[in-house]
Amino acid sequence: MNLKAEFLENQKTKVEEIEMVLKEYLPEEEGHQKIIMEAMGYSLLAGGKRLRPMLMKEVWQLFSEGKESPEEKKVLHAFMAAQEMIHTYSLVHDDLPAMDNDEYRRGRKTTHVVFGEDMGILAGDALLNFAFETAVRAFSYAPSRWHEIADAFQVLGKKAGIYGMIGGQVIDVKETGHAISGEILDTIYELKTAALIESSMMIGAILGGAEADDVNRVEQIAKNVGIAFQIQDDILDVTGTASTLGKPIHSDEKNEKTTYVTLYGIENAKKTVEERTQKAIAILKELPGEHEYLEQLLIQLIYREK
Repeated sequence: MNLKAEFLENQKTKVEEIEMVLKEYLPEEEGHQKIIMEAMGYSLLAGGKRLRPMLMKEVWQLFSEGKESPEEKKVLHAFMAAQEMIHTYSLVHDDLPAMDNDEYRRGRKTTHVVFGEDMGILAGDALLNFAFETAVRAFSYAPSRWHEIADAFQVLGKKAGIYGMIGGQVIDVKETGHAISGEILDTIYELKTAALIESSMMIGAILGGAEADDVNRVEQIAKNVGIAFQIQDDILDVTGTASTLGKPIHSDEKNEKTTYVTLYGIENAKKTVEERTQKAIAILKELPGEHEYLEQLLIQLIYREK
């Protein structure tokens, strides 16, 4: 088995482990409100790269050597599940008619198409709320680590809120339909996309016991990764195919959105992806521990083809 095949096989195993964690934390499908649990499960288990929980765990491993007790792993798993619930809720709401109005996500019908627009809205709400119900369980798993858990909880909330992803979505919706400056576009990408990647990696570092300086370095790595990831998404929206991506192409053009490709051209967009990636890798090499796999993971995710 060559190195690339070995890496992909390793990544497949990690995704399968994350899927098990997500299933463990999903609510039982029961009661008069059973349909909302079904919609939550449909949305959360729709597949995907599981980038955010994977990054959280990989960063945690950089700093957690000697502290990998069953209790510590349960704390990590609670935050991994919570982070993916928040990411999934954002996709469910992005797909709604009032937002991007997409019918397909990850190769199958979007939540609001299957369950109705009303349940699509409520499924997103439910996933967001249940994410915090899930993360707060970490306090009972490792009471002695309350300070780190509280710090992680604060990052989880802030990066998902008005100073993070929601803030970016607000600007994105407000500025859709007309040309915008590069400064505003960068702000949208930093908040809408990079914030949850920052959250994932920072929480991994915090729960792993990283010092404040290293948490700050991790945040900078994640910001560069998140922006590069979003620009690559812009490129794929132009160069990819619907069958490969599992969602409609040219959706940015359809929704009259300014992207790095429309603003700077595809070659300059590719150049920016390269610059941001190299900056992230350079900071990563300053961190302690073995990070060869994490470096490969970042490169593979940024330069993805779907």
